[in-house]
Amino acid sequence: MKKFHDLFHGYLEQARPIAALPATLPVDVRGITHTIAAALASSGLNTRSGVASFVTQTIERALANAGVGVQAPADFARPVTLDGAAVDITAPESRTPDDTPSGLPAPDEPARPGEFVTRSFSSEVGARTYKLYVPASYGRTSEEPVPLIVMLHGCTQDPEDFAAGTRMNALADQHGFVVAYPAQEAHANGSKCWNWFRTEDQSRDRGEPALIAGITREVAGAYRIDQRRIFVAGLSAGAAMAVVLAATYPELYAALGVHSGLPYACAHDVPSAFAAMKGGAPGQTSLSRRADFAPRSEPGPAIPTIIFHGDHDVTVNASNADAIVEQARAANSDDSALTSTVYRGTSPNGRAYTRAMLSDGTRRPVIEHWILHGAGHAWSGGSPGGSFTDPTGPDASAEMVRFFYSQHRAGSA
Repeated sequence: MKKFHDLFHGYLEQARPIAALPATLPVDVRGITHTIAAALASSGLNTRSGVASFVTQTIERALANAGVGVQAPADFARPVTLDGAAVDITAPESRTPDDTPSGLPAPDEPARPGEFVTRSFSSEVGARTYKLYVPASYGRTSEEPVPLIVMLHGCTQDPEDFAAGTRMNALADQHGFVVAYPAQEAHANGSKCWNWFRTEDQSRDRGEPALIAGITREVAGAYRIDQRRIFVAGLSAGAAMAVVLAATYPELYAALGVHSGLPYACAHDVPSAFAAMKGGAPGQTSLSRRADFAPRSEPGPAIPTIIFHGDHDVTVNASNADAIVEQARAANSDDSALTSTVYRGTSPNGRAYTRAMLSDGTRRPVIEHWILHGAGHAWSGGSPGGSFTDPTGPDASAEMVRFFYSQHRAGSA
């Protein structure tokens, strides 16, 4: 019993600092609970009986109170919820097509212009729902293909929340592009974070990258989408997953938008994810050294990338933005030909920023790095109608759209 006693108190000690961390951090709850169960079994105790049951529930309650998304046992007074959804740590990592959640509207009819609808996607990899916005102008004035922007929400968010916070649907009406918002599910991550930090979700044709790429292709096939103008962007964990998508599907996405995110393959599990988020991930993997990194379908520069990050972000350290810039430069076939320009300014609402831009020979931006002075972990210029937004600006959504539309692959002259 001494071994068990020491283990129990060890887990409680580990749980205490978690309470001081933001609720959006990825935590391997399933791994923790499995480790607890294994330790109890090795001590000759069953997790469903006596003192062992009490200990397990106490640990789970401590983790839940810390906001890491553990579902309370069935005999608790009420389930632990996060962002309004109960977390199930025993659900499978992914679903087969036969396991697609019931009650979802089938994508049998295309959304009409101006509609924000729910759709579902399934493949041999699994299934996810997504929200789709078709602008009011779609099909009214022209039969020309339109751009598509794929938006990946952050932890604890959902597509509706993210759409409200970024105002991307209003920009879609203004500019005429379609927007897709894939939804992460609680069964895949208790805090609804995209699992950017897991090795199995950092590769082409596997895991969550394959699901999101599948959603992208489904929308592109169902609507008049210009294949040269498909873009991906995200916030926090969604931004980190957007980086993964750009790295593993470079032929699919023409440009990348990153807000408060992390570089590709900077972590491979939960501990290394925490280290990376704190800015302490030495030896971040070079794209050129990744065996599973998908080479570009044609030679040329890396995917154009625009990055926003607050220099007072205590959830994801701003050094991660610098690392994304370095990865983008390293992947560029002719980095020496890029011209560097730095602008400093203040948004209309008073947010000071520094905008460092690398442009090609035609003065077209290839990499933009916006440093938001005094800003935290929130979408710059976002609406208070969504979570994790900073209305003081500058407007990250509008700047991303401007950057996306400026690219060579976007068909501009």
